[in-house]
Amino acid sequence: MLFLLKKYLGALLMPLPLLLILGFIGILLLWFTRWQKVGKTCVTFSFIVIALLGLQPISDRLLSPVEGQFDKRYELITTNPPENINYIVVLGGGFTYNPDWSPSSNLLNNSLPRVTEGIRLYLKHPGSKLIFTGGKASSTISSAEVAAMVAQSLGVPAEDTIALTEPKDTQEEAFEVEKIIGKEPFLLVTSANHLPRAVTMFTARGMEPIPAPANQLAIKSSLNPWEKYIPSAYYFSHSERAWYELIGSIWFYLKPDNTQPLEAPILTPETIEAE
Repeated sequence: MLFLLKKYLGALLMPLPLLLILGFIGILLLWFTRWQKVGKTCVTFSFIVIALLGLQPISDRLLSPVEGQFDKRYELITTNPPENINYIVVLGGGFTYNPDWSPSSNLLNNSLPRVTEGIRLYLKHPGSKLIFTGGKASSTISSAEVAAMVAQSLGVPAEDTIALTEPKDTQEEAFEVEKIIGKEPFLLVTSANHLPRAVTMFTARGMEPIPAPANQLAIKSSLNPWEKYIPSAYYFSHSERAWYELIGSIWFYLKPDNTQPLEAPILTPETIEAE
């Protein structure tokens, strides 16, 4: 119930629904009341903010501080990879499941870059295991299983993939991952904008994630003028990501913990297969 409440409230609190609701209220005031100035203010404000949030310089300025928190540490693991990495954890994201599609087409939005980065790191650390997380939501198969299928279709042996199919959010992902790897260091792969919040949730359990950002969105290189100064739904989505992570961080500190401390023995791939 709490999960559904979070998803519905989270969706309504995104910039586009909020601004559309404000604009709709303004239209109602203009058509059906005497509060003409208030109605004009609501419509004008919503229209201008939607346009501004769709501009690349503004949207990426909002997103860059979130994404850039682990840039230096990422450069370090790229130039001087850590040794003895046994696990690479790839957090779940958007997905669907259509068996008639190519496997990678079932990973939506942020998910495919996360999985491909996880595979790249897996190839750099022979003998490691890839752990994919994510529940089913309204699908017949979980996000973790879809990600594992994609990895296997790209050549990762099935015995080197572990799918954790129960977690519904990042906090639950940390709880389930802890059951397998305990407190040993591991590479944590997720979208760059989600990584600060994810690291906070994993370290809150006393775990040692090594940040490995994927799916960087904020563009710092040169762009054509028409790409920067004409509002775009693509860049509006960057503003949404910055807002989403802010709301997610606030929710993390307000909501009750939906997990429990680790009490059961640490699971290994061998014990999982035995079960």
